[in-house]
Amino acid sequence: MVGAGPSGIAVSACLNKLDIKNVVLEKEDCCAYLWKKKTYDRLHLHLSKEFCSLPFMPHATSSPKYLPKIEFIQYLDGYVEHFNIKPKFQNCVELAFYNNDKKKWNVKSRHVASGEMEWYACDFLILSTQKNNEGYIPKVVGIENFNGEIIHSSDYKFGEKYKDKKVLVVGLGNSGMEIAFDLSNYGCHTSIVVRSPIHVLTREMVHIGMVLLKYLPLSLVDIVIVKIAKFKFGNLAEFGIPQPEKGPFSVKISKGTSPVIDVGAIVKIKLEEIKHYSSIFFDDGTLMNKFPNHWKGENGIYYAGFSKKGIAGISIDSITIVDDIKAVRGDKI
Repeated sequence: MVGAGPSGIAVSACLNKLDIKNVVLEKEDCCAYLWKKKTYDRLHLHLSKEFCSLPFMPHATSSPKYLPKIEFIQYLDGYVEHFNIKPKFQNCVELAFYNNDKKKWNVKSRHVASGEMEWYACDFLILSTQKNNEGYIPKVVGIENFNGEIIHSSDYKFGEKYKDKKVLVVGLGNSGMEIAFDLSNYGCHTSIVVRSPIHVLTREMVHIGMVLLKYLPLSLVDIVIVKIAKFKFGNLAEFGIPQPEKGPFSVKISKGTSPVIDVGAIVKIKLEEIKHYSSIFFDDGTLMNKFPNHWKGENGIYYAGFSKKGIAGISIDSITIVDDIKAVRGDKI
């Protein structure tokens, strides 16, 4: 297994429960590296905790409905300990190929510190590095002439160092929205680039929608949530934030794009405390296979955490993958 983030540890836990031997290779020095070292301080889970647990370990009843970063990290560490997951840290996978003659995957890893190489032969290979493993900064014409600081959102912690400075946030996704809000609160002259149509909701709206989806058709839930959002925020297109033609949950299912959770930035945009601009930047990247078959490739290779459905998607992926491995191995359920 490649990667010891939430996806990797979830699959490993499912395998451990069945006493199926597995090795987790992680190039960093800890589990959930992105959560621990590449997220901003004010981060909270955008879905309520019942939708954000990994397999076989719900969140404590005493924990808050929307977990802050530090509590979710504690949950992940507790998960690793509870299921006796022991990743091999600082092992970077450099090569993997399928040997048709032996019907095995061959994987070469290199220890980051010592440079020592190690080979593994396995029946199944699970990639759990997820799509946001590496920060991407697009190439922009003329950017080489910019003398200021350029950072990816994964390197942002809080806005104090940017007080009284002009800061442009590219992208009004969840990270962009919250970082822009944080910067503005620290007294920065904040602007944001709105790259494409988005749905803006609150955490409570998303929770209502998730509950309604258990009982009502997707199209009807979309209509209800869009009307609630419009009542709350008004017509955001008037403020340079266009809305997609499809509803928020339809967009999530068809494109994997989550609605943006407002933490207070919309009021600041309306008051022009945060200025907005249009943009020509576009994201790239596709799944190995399209949803809902994204989790499985050929010859025993699997992809955990690529569904773009957050922690809930990770949980579903891990159980689905291990169920398939059981079927291939002929294990009793």
